Amino acid sequence: MSAGALGPVRRELRERLRERIDPHALATTPRAQRRVRVREEALALLRERGAILPQRELARLVNEVSDEVVGFGPIEFLLQEPGVTEVMVNGPDDVFVEREGRIERVPERLFEGEESVLHLIERIVGPLGLRVDGSSPWVDARLPSGSRVHAIVPPLSLRGPVLTIRRFSPVPITARDLLATGCIGPRMLAFLAACVRGRANLVVSGGAGAGKTTLLGVLASFIPDEERLITIEDAAELRLGKPHVVALEARPPNVEGRGEVTVRDLVRNALRMRPDRIIVGEVRGGEALDMLQAMNTGHEGSLSTAHANSPRHLLWRLETMAMMSDVELPAAHVRAQVAAAIDVVVQVARLRDGRRVVWEIASVEGTRRGEPVVETLYRFRSRDGERGRFVATGAVPGIARSLIERGQWLGDGQFAAGDDE
Repeated sequence: MSAGALGPVRRELRERLRERIDPHALATTPRAQRRVRVREEALALLRERGAILPQRELARLVNEVSDEVVGFGPIEFLLQEPGVTEVMVNGPDDVFVEREGRIERVPERLFEGEESVLHLIERIVGPLGLRVDGSSPWVDARLPSGSRVHAIVPPLSLRGPVLTIRRFSPVPITARDLLATGCIGPRMLAFLAACVRGRANLVVSGGAGAGKTTLLGVLASFIPDEERLITIEDAAELRLGKPHVVALEARPPNVEGRGEVTVRDLVRNALRMRPDRIIVGEVRGGEALDMLQAMNTGHEGSLSTAHANSPRHLLWRLETMAMMSDVELPAAHVRAQVAAAIDVVVQVARLRDGRRVVWEIASVEGTRRGEPVVETLYRFRSRDGERGRFVATGAVPGIARSLIERGQWLGDGQFAAGDDE
């Protein structure tokens, strides 16, 4: 049977499987058993239809329909590839993936039309108690596998339904991995480890897909095991191998517009939970003020990420976000709080070849004439050689003395100017 003749068989099989299989019962079945059940039903339906197919075509058809009913349909094979970290469906005709930091277009057409994309989106978010339609045209959620999914549909999307799925490695990336792949220099890593153990307040800054959450997870690995950690995320991504972790996740409003729990709500709750550390996955709005006040009132050693193009821009953004809260404070007061709360900013970037690096590490040295003072300690020089190199500027941060007092010996030559090798 030709590929064209398989189309009607596949469509009929898919529709009849939807009628015969209870999706709610299937959702509670282990994934491996779900596939076995779908295959058995598909083979029974083919026998009833009297379809005779070559063994290879039969296996292919059953697998495709199984993926549509149980998995992620046309993009299931992309999500099974170990090197794919993100799948981007920009409508039925445009599908892109990110492999090893590089974005590539998928050459073949995977969807029959916009209805196929909408059906996939509904099947992904439906079991999560969410919906996407004209009245609620976007959704941002976490899948049971840990992957993060975002979908947006018309009228907000002018290209039809758009789906983005970000996958995360089942094995957490370690500090050794960062060194081995040239993401950071050894002195830089030693300094950041000392900052975490010495309870400095750190913020990881960078653009989308630059590796902020990955680095945050690595930094959290340096926290002593006996400490109680409260993690707060919009959609849970952090996987901390620590014995005492309480993970909190924000919740969007339901279909009636009620029940929303914001990151700011969770930050306020975390302060009442006796945390040794508060880790905010990403600061986006008014919760910045609560986080800054917590850092300035005894909750030292906090970690977070934020979108910004440089350490100085990060401080400006934190100031702007803090002023988005419902507390009326003078701008100068907020600026002083930012400078007093943040000790170190770690700027990350994604290079043209897809590699993610720590672009700059800077310390915040209070204020001068009402403006925060930012001192670069280490930076990445991309123009020196094909892969670039990490260098120390020779500046010694004010927090170095505090780290030593807290038992974090930084070693001779930690800040000496020169290559970080």
